[in-house]
Amino acid sequence: MDENGSLYVVDYGKHEVRRYRRGESQGIVVAGGNGSGNRLDQLSYPQYVFVDRDHSVYVSDCGNHRVLEWVEGAKQDIVVAAGQGQGNDLTQLSYPEGVVVDQLRTVFVADRGNH
Repeated sequence: MDENGSLYVVDYGKHEVRRYRRGESQGIVVAGGNGSGNRLDQLSYPQYVFVDRDHSVYVSDCGNHRVLEWVEGAKQDIVVAAGQGQGNDLTQLSYPEGVVVDQLRTVFVADRGNH
């Protein structure tokens, strides 16, 4: 949830993240929503979401082994962690899950495949 009480839900099967404001039943897509894939407007089996004070949405994109930031209103994301395929190099992740971002915009990721 963000500071305004909006709920963000990861839909693993639809490869998207939706935001539901109070009183809404449909919600709107705020990340992904263009099918499974590795383009900058797609997700592949998203796992976890974190929303910062500016309403940027950070998503652990498990199937693409990366973490993405979707700035509010953006049509595509920015890769903020990994993005160089699956592996254990410093520029790689292996099935990232939990993601948290601190006030300095440092991204912390639980990297399941690399323990």
